[in-house]
Amino acid sequence: MHQSPPSQPDPITIAYITAGGAGMFCGSCMRDNTVARAMHHQGHDVHLIPMYTPIRVDEENVSEETLFYGGINVYMEQNVPGYRFLPDWLIRWLDQTWIIRWATSRGIETDAKQLGALTLSVLKGVEGNQRKEAIRLVNWVAESIKPQVVNYSNMLIAGSAPLMKEKVGCPIVVTLQGDDIFMDELPEPFRSQCFEQIKRLVPSIDRFIVFSQYYADYMADYFGIPKEKFHLVPLGIDLSDMPEMTTAAGEPAPQRHPTIGYLARMAPEKGLHQLVDAFLHLRGIPGMENAQLKIAGWAGPQQQKYVDEQLEKLKAAGHLEGCEYLGTVDRAEKLAFLQSIDVLSVPTTYQEPKGLFVLEALAAGVPVVQPSHGAFPELVNATDGGHLVPPHDPVALAEKLAQVLSDQEGVRNLGASAAVRVRKEFNAEVAAAKTAELYGMLLNHEAGGQSTDIGKKA
Repeated sequence: MHQSPPSQPDPITIAYITAGGAGMFCGSCMRDNTVARAMHHQGHDVHLIPMYTPIRVDEENVSEETLFYGGINVYMEQNVPGYRFLPDWLIRWLDQTWIIRWATSRGIETDAKQLGALTLSVLKGVEGNQRKEAIRLVNWVAESIKPQVVNYSNMLIAGSAPLMKEKVGCPIVVTLQGDDIFMDELPEPFRSQCFEQIKRLVPSIDRFIVFSQYYADYMADYFGIPKEKFHLVPLGIDLSDMPEMTTAAGEPAPQRHPTIGYLARMAPEKGLHQLVDAFLHLRGIPGMENAQLKIAGWAGPQQQKYVDEQLEKLKAAGHLEGCEYLGTVDRAEKLAFLQSIDVLSVPTTYQEPKGLFVLEALAAGVPVVQPSHGAFPELVNATDGGHLVPPHDPVALAEKLAQVLSDQEGVRNLGASAAVRVRKEFNAEVAAAKTAELYGMLLNHEAGGQSTDIGKKA
């Protein structure tokens, strides 16, 4: 029997509040921008509202020009006595995009260890030093957008949620996508105080979006969130300009030395040092003497010392000639990078809640080798696109990479089948539709509907 396609859902007006990454390519910003753009294409009225700094993405940026909680003013309100009492006409010029971008280009500090008091203050909303910022954001959302749903992109920027709930009177959603990583870096007593403040905010949040069952279970205990408040949606990536595989499964692979790729932010938690150690071991395995390592990703002034240490390690071992360091890449350069490698590995030292780089590699037909923690097991199992190794074990990583790279036909077949799965199940349109579906269920529930699907997995 022929099944008719699902009916188009009613358009929803959404205020989606995201935090800029101080000039770096931020995975959360990129995911938020991708899904907001896809929801817009599906007919929804989506307003992607940046906080702190403008967002930086490698695709079309759909965020609003108006910036809230401008990073310079937020810092001054926290650290300069009396600054928060100054009139808006005197300080608001510091929220201009060009000024914020200039400041972030100078290496603005976003390390959690330096931002304990500020994080707590923002979480306090109208009771914190940024009271004026919270009121300005809520009033603008209520008067200019009049949303049916408000979605914060992480818990740490949701201090205004109680006032938003009171003023706008609509469902409030928070997307959890790495909050614990920042929280765990906060010094005491701010870390404990932030946890207490978050517990006070949880009742104001109707649902929490996550991308893996692992993260739902973990964050339920971490923040003390009732499990029925979680809703699992798939990650989604933009595939509109991503080329199909240039070599079909079963055909000869490109003529090049076996090549491993790293595509992520240059930070210790992303595990570049572990991949470098694995690469040095790999080159000692028979048949892998000419293996190559290509490294790409954003690095700011604070990360440069770490990057230099990894390159020096390769040089001291006599293997620098086998490594190509590309630094920050734009969209076209990233797509070309993915076409130039045989396997991708980003061996994070922490339990990654998303893994966008995994989906990007798989969509390009590149299999992955990842540590068996965080969201990686679910992504690999859902796509059949790679292998898992014990975390924090460069030798095991090297041996698995050697196994994968020694079978070029197997690499192509693995990548080709995974690409099909990703393009079907993890594209931006699916992620947007599943996210909008949650919004619709919340609105239906508020309107007295009989839906019982709220909080279920996608």
